[in-house]
Parts: sequence; structure tokens; C-alpha cells
Amino acid sequence: MFEKPLLVINGVGFGLSVVLSMLRHSLSFRLKLLLHSISSSSQSSSTPEKPRNIVIVGASIAGYTAARTIAQYLLPGSPYRVVVVEPRDHFHFTWVLPRFCVAEGHEHKAFIPYGGYLPAGSLEADGGKVAWVRGRVARISRDAVTLEGSGEQIPYEFLVVATGSGAADSLPSRVPAGDKAEGVELMRQMQRRIKEAKDLVVVGGGAAGVELATDAKSKYPEKKVTLVHSRAAVMHRFGPRLQAAALDGIKELGIDVITGDRVVSEDKEKGVAVLKSGKEIVCDFLINCTGQRPDSKLIAQLSPSSISESGHILTKPTLQVQDDSLPNIYACGDVSETNTTHPNSRSAMRQAVVCAYNILSGTEGKKPKDTYEPHWLDGVIKLTLGLDKSVSNVGNEKTEFIFSIKEKDEALMAAGAWHKLGAKPFEDDGSFLSKIKAKI
Repeated sequence: MFEKPLLVINGVGFGLSVVLSMLRHSLSFRLKLLLHSISSSSQSSSTPEKPRNIVIVGASIAGYTAARTIAQYLLPGSPYRVVVVEPRDHFHFTWVLPRFCVAEGHEHKAFIPYGGYLPAGSLEADGGKVAWVRGRVARISRDAVTLEGSGEQIPYEFLVVATGSGAADSLPSRVPAGDKAEGVELMRQMQRRIKEAKDLVVVGGGAAGVELATDAKSKYPEKKVTLVHSRAAVMHRFGPRLQAAALDGIKELGIDVITGDRVVSEDKEKGVAVLKSGKEIVCDFLINCTGQRPDSKLIAQLSPSSISESGHILTKPTLQVQDDSLPNIYACGDVSETNTTHPNSRSAMRQAVVCAYNILSGTEGKKPKDTYEPHWLDGVIKLTLGLDKSVSNVGNEKTEFIFSIKEKDEALMAAGAWHKLGAKPFEDDGSFLSKIKAKI
């Protein structure tokens, strides 16, 4: 009887605690900034020392947020700088990928220009303290990262591993391309394949699979669409109400659903997908939407004991890696093991902020004290069930709220994401690319 009111109260309390934490850190920084300005005005200038690097590997939402937060709170004159190493030329807004693999004309909106989310003037090219290197880290040691290809070594005082998950995956979960132009073309190819297919088989009943299958059937109702999921229910990681709503939406569109079975092979000559049960499904285009593996190989090479059975990086509540001999290495986002029930951008951003605050404390010679605790409110999900319908769900393991929504924008929340990341929808002049480096 009181479960839902108590859930709301708990959510409000959590929201207030997050706001108060942000205010506390902001006020603390303003005080430090005031004291710094007073002390620096009475001291003579000295020769600048060599920058001490805070290296961030990966600039999806976790790494990007860590870079932004550290850059925001580094004091003027600090010997530290942020070095971001990221192989892609744009931020990939992965939430819209299933939709944009079906709906034509929006694919460019999934690629958001980097730079706007950082504090103004923070790039080294603009006189700031953020160096952005377009590249990929091949390996890490206890005091440096080595870039792939050039072999350049970048020493670090602190390291944030935010390499995410699904590095080896393809559309519709991830874009397997570093260049925007190539990514756009891959999405257009997927659109054409879906449009031309008569018998579409989608493997995986998580969010990506459900969304792509329902979008495809909604746009092309004449198609035969089959969704195959190995578990007993679609959206099995979520509560029963969302599972039921998802299944209802799928069946209303006329999609065939097969649960408790899995695709083991595809016979393209016969035009069928073969299930573990032996059943064959007519198929002229198969799309894999199964879950992503964390990209933790860099830490696995350095500290194998810091990797969980699932492949995630084991972390302390401070988000330092669990290996006590590596106190200056942090991990956040999808790659880290934080016991987050439904990892997403909200939990990744909260983790990134914790990493940033603790590293900032470290630059002052203090021990990390901020901690990350998973919360059910991070797990809010909006699940599309066709081009004009979605359901939003939030709750814990005991109770849940679900809301049906009529969708009016085919591009979903793309414009809002551009605004959030400091870019004007949907303008991309490429100016950021002229400010990044191939090496330090």
C-alpha cells in the first residue's frame, strides 16, 4: 500500500542529496579560487613547470563528463592538465541508433561534435588545460599510456579508464567507425537492408532489439519481423510491468516473438536462421542485438586480478581499481563493476563525477573520499515500441511506475542531447577537429 509513496520519497531524497553534493563541491571550489587569487597576487611569477597529466581513456559520456568536471575545477596555475585520448571524431549518441537504423534522414544526428561540453576556453588550443588526442591506447603501464600506431608514451599522474562496452559490436548497438562520414554511410546501408528485407529476424530482446524490431514493423507493416530472445521474457532485466508492456507493444504490431530459444546459425543459401531447438525461421536479413561486452583489456593486461568474471573492471566505492598497488587509476561507466542494475548515461555520469572529485582531491595531496552508490533512480528507461509510441519505466526490485507516451518526434531526443553536450542542433562545422592532436 505504501510502496509507491515511499519510492517517491526515496527518489526525492536521492535527488536532493545529489544537488547538495554538487553545491558543496561548487562552493568549496569558489572558496579555493578566492584564496588562490589572493595568494597568487602577492607572489612573484615563477617558471611554469612541466604539465602533470590526468589521462582519460575514452570520451563517451563517462570519460567526457570526467574531463569536463576536472577541467571545470582545476585551479588557475595548476600544474595539472587533462589529456583525453579518444579514437572517434564525434560523440556517438547510441540511444538513438536503433531508430536511426530504420528511419531515414536522421543518421547524422547521432554524431554530436565534441568540444561544446567542456568549459569555454578549456582546450589547449584556446589556452586551456585540456589536450585532446585523437587516437587509441594500445596498452597502459603504472605510469604511462602508449598510443596505438605511433607508439608515443604519455605519462600520467592519474588515469581514468572509460572505455565503455561493445567495442567489437556493430549496429544497431554501436557504430563500428571512428569517422562520422563512415558511420553515416553504415547506418544508411542498414536502412536500405531493412527496407529491402521481406523476412527480418532480430536477435536479442533487450532494449536495442525491441526498439529496432518495433520500429521496423511500424515503418514497414508488410514485413515479416521475428524477435528471438534466449530468456523467458523480453526486457528480462527489468520489472514485470515493463516486460508486459513491451510484449504487448510487440504483439500489437504483429511481430512474432520466440523466447527461451536462441539463434545458433544462419544458412544464407537456404534463407533461414537456425535455432538451438532445431527450428528454422525464414530470414533474408538477420540483425544481432545481443548485449555488449565491457572493453576492459587495458586493465586486464596490467592487473588481471582487477577483472570480474563478466569482464568488468572491479572498483572500490571511490571508483579506484580494486588493485591496491594502483591507487591513481580509476574506472567509470559501462566498463566498471559497480553493481549498477541498469547501467546507462545517468549512472555513468555520476560515476564520472565521483572519479573527477577524487582526482581533484588527489591533485591537492588529499585522499579520495567521494563514493559512488548505485540508486534505482538511475535506471529510468524510455523504451520505444514503434515510431509513435514509447513507455517509460522507473522503480526498484519491489515496485515500479510505468507511463505510456505518444511520440511526435521521429528523431526522439536527439536535439536535446546536442543541447546537453553544448552543440547547436544539428550544426557541425568541424571546428573542433582543427583543435585536436595526433600526439602530445
